[in-house]
Amino acid sequence: MQSRFTAILTALGAAALFGATTPIAKALLGPMPPFMVAGLFYLGSGIGLGAVLLGRRFWREKDKGVGARELAWLLGAIAFGGVAGPALLMLGLTTTPAATSALMLNLEGVLTAAIAWIVFRENVDLPVFLGMAAIVAGGVVLAWEPGASGVSAGALLIALACLCWAIDNNLTRRISAADATLIACAKGLVAGAVNLGIALAMGAHLPAPHIVIGAMTTGFGGYGVSLVLFVIALRHLGTARTGAYFSVAPVFGIALSLAMWPHAPGASFWIAAALMALGVWLHVRERHEHEHTHERLAHVHRHVHDAHHRHAHDFPYAGDEPHTHLHVHLPITHTHAHFPDIHHRHSHERG
Repeated sequence: MQSRFTAILTALGAAALFGATTPIAKALLGPMPPFMVAGLFYLGSGIGLGAVLLGRRFWREKDKGVGARELAWLLGAIAFGGVAGPALLMLGLTTTPAATSALMLNLEGVLTAAIAWIVFRENVDLPVFLGMAAIVAGGVVLAWEPGASGVSAGALLIALACLCWAIDNNLTRRISAADATLIACAKGLVAGAVNLGIALAMGAHLPAPHIVIGAMTTGFGGYGVSLVLFVIALRHLGTARTGAYFSVAPVFGIALSLAMWPHAPGASFWIAAALMALGVWLHVRERHEHEHTHERLAHVHRHVHDAHHRHAHDFPYAGDEPHTHLHVHLPITHTHAHFPDIHHRHSHERG
C-alpha cells in the first residue's frame, strides 16, 4: 500500500493543482462566460487524459477498468459532480457576491466529511474532526470580507453545488480502486460536453484559438491531473481525510496569485494559512491503530506484495511490481496503524 505521507502529499498535490486554476483562469480568460470556462476546463481535462490512456495502451501499461458493478457509481458521480455541480455553481455565481461564493464553497469539504461519516460510516477520530474544523475555519477567514453584502439567493444554488460535489466524492470513493485516469477522463468528457453545450445554447461563442488552448491546458492540469491525484488519495486515505486536505486548495491559489501579482498579503491570509496548517498537522499526526478483522475480499487494483497482499498467482509471474490482477484477500485479524482505505472499511465498536 502507498505510504501515509505519500498519500497525504498526493491529496495536497491535487489541492495545489486545483487551487492554481483560479489565478491562471483570471489571467487567461477575462470576461468569458462561466459555462464556457467550465466547458473548456473540463473538456481539456477529458481530452488530455484520453491521450494519456491511449499512450498507456500503446506502451501496454494496464490498470483496472470500471466493471459492470461499478458503472452505476461512476455514472452517479458524473451526474452529480460533472453535470449538476458545475451547472448549479455557474448559475449561483451570476447572482452571488464573490466573497459569499468563496465562503459557500467551503461547504464542500464539510458536506463530504459529513456524508462519509454519517452515511458510509467512515471512521472519525477527535484529531481528524478538529483538523477538519481548523481547515474549514481557515477557509471562512480567507473568504470573509467585512462589509460585504449578505447571502444572496444564488448562495442556495452554490450550497446545492457543494452538496452535489460532496455526493460525487463519496460515490467516487466506491470505485477508487479502479483506474483513476479512466474515471477522471470520463468525468471530464461528459462535464465538458454538457457545460460547453449550455454555453453555446445560451449564445456564447468560442474565443480565439490561443485562449481555447490555454483554457484546455489549464483544465488538463487543474481539473484532470488534479482529479486523478484526488481519486488515488481516496483509495489510500478515505473520503473525509482526502476532502479535508483538498479543502486547502484556496491557499495554493492565493499563493500563486501573489506570485503573479506581487503585493503584501493581508492578515486574513496568514491567519487562514495558520489554521489550515494546524488542520493538516492534526491529520498528519493521526495514528488510528486497533485490532481489526479483514473479511474475505476479492477485487482488482494496482498493488505490491505488502502485508495485505500475500497471495499466489495463477498466471506466469515475472516478479514485476506494482501490477494489476484479480486477487483474493483471505480473512485475517491483526493490529497496525491504518486509514479507511480500500482494505480497511470496517466498522468500529464504540465503548
